[in-house]
Amino acid sequence: MTRIAGVPKSKAGPFVRLTYWMARRKTKQIAGRELGLEPIEIYAHAPRLLLGYGAIEQCSASKPRVEEHLRSLVVLKSAVMQGCEFCRDIGSHEARRASVTDAQILDLYRYRDSEHFDETERLALDLAVGMTVTPVQVDDELIAALRERFDDRQLVELVHMIALENLRSRFNAAFGIGAAGFSEGQACARLEGAPALAA
Repeated sequence: MTRIAGVPKSKAGPFVRLTYWMARRKTKQIAGRELGLEPIEIYAHAPRLLLGYGAIEQCSASKPRVEEHLRSLVVLKSAVMQGCEFCRDIGSHEARRASVTDAQILDLYRYRDSEHFDETERLALDLAVGMTVTPVQVDDELIAALRERFDDRQLVELVHMIALENLRSRFNAAFGIGAAGFSEGQACARLEGAPALAA
């Protein structure tokens, strides 16, 4: 149960009803069946925010320059560090669709020591970790190492995707939005909680 109820379709205005229809259509494409849309239904209490949030999501998905599997890995890492059940569920599903292996999903919590990640993946995941802890811990050395592998546009895209997942996960966790069944019966990354900060 979420901490507040979403806006029911019967009480939604035309824009929100259209958004629900589009979101249900999208979940059927993603998962092959209709699944929960709790984050959208809660955002519907503030239609202008829903519109803005939808625009950000649409722009973020359009014409990516970073490989999809890397985008999926950093998003999933950020989600599981924040304890968002909904994002862990859909993120694990999206990662599989982006050719992230089950071994990588299961070893995500120990990506630095796992043989299933290459150095580019580890650096991108270091960025996700550094951006997800509070306060942010991203230093010049990490950015310099990333710039050896990504151009400026790609680096902006990676940082944006991690920042966007921080928005999603924190919104969903605050309202207690749980898993929706995207990864039911399949490998799912384990929830981690943010690591303790260095003294």
